[in-house]
Amino acid sequence: MHDQPKYQTLEASDFFADGRASRPPVPGTVARGGLRLDPHLHTGKVDGAFVRSFPFRVTGEVMARGRERYEIFCTPCHSRVGDGRGMAVRRGIAPPPSFHIDRLRDIEEGYLFDVIGNGFGRMYGYGAQIRVRDRWAIVAYLRALQLSQNVRPADLPEAGRQELQRSGGGR
Repeated sequence: MHDQPKYQTLEASDFFADGRASRPPVPGTVARGGLRLDPHLHTGKVDGAFVRSFPFRVTGEVMARGRERYEIFCTPCHSRVGDGRGMAVRRGIAPPPSFHIDRLRDIEEGYLFDVIGNGFGRMYGYGAQIRVRDRWAIVAYLRALQLSQNVRPADLPEAGRQELQRSGGGR
């Protein structure tokens, strides 16, 4: 059982003319999950430029999934409200920028998607851990989080403005 008659990865072989046991892929084949026909969905870019839109309809279900994924992967550094004061920061790592600064509120959705997948600066990429649609769901939730922390009273409906004034927050 210790020495079984099988080839290990990248082992030499006398059976094949090229001497390799590992076979190259058949020409024209695509690995499972490797067919990426929609660049908007898979890269966050169209014609090389980051997009300012989502590749699918953002629903309540997508937002809920985005919140769940954000709380798992992002809150350790970015915090639940996105201010860059997560638990890892409180334990000594350098703080990331707040999602509520103008630069990140105005950045393209495709850019945020790209950073989640490939990383930026000290943040490493989560492309291997977070599926493509889940990365977009995180971006959608992040946009809602940005709105929730930066809403202007003028953007609220009348009932919301009245409630804000009653609570003392609209002064």
